[in-house]
Amino acid sequence: MSVSVTINGKDYKLDVPPETPLLWVLRDTLKMTGTKFGCGQALCGACTVQMHGQPIRACVTPVSAVAGQKITTIEGITTKEAKAVQTAWEKLQVPQCGYCQSGQIMAASALLANNTSPSDADIDAAMGGNICRCATYVKIRNAIKEAADDLKGESHA
Repeated sequence: MSVSVTINGKDYKLDVPPETPLLWVLRDTLKMTGTKFGCGQALCGACTVQMHGQPIRACVTPVSAVAGQKITTIEGITTKEAKAVQTAWEKLQVPQCGYCQSGQIMAASALLANNTSPSDADIDAAMGGNICRCATYVKIRNAIKEAADDLKGESHA
């Protein structure tokens, strides 16, 4: 069966079984390896991508569920929120092993697109389920606040 999807602004007609997880379509079929496999059960967030700007877990999302939808991966995210998050990530040296970073950035970018002044509780709610093996959660929270301030034209102290 053929499935049509739009990923990072490009249309693809894929000849894959409809139940194939989006993650494997991205990684194996399309060779977009920035989205990572972590747990395979939507518990860790390593596979987070965005559908119409909202985070979803690619490991449990069948490709048939995204047919006709707009999917953005870490390779294609170019929003001002993503740019601010990536800049803050580098400035505050968030990554350690880096394995979770694409999922963290996709979730944080979606948060800031919907909430430019997130509280700690907002950040916890949006980022809960994105596990960092290196436990850089304090740095992640600080980087999200830094990115929010950058988007508002403020400096973060």
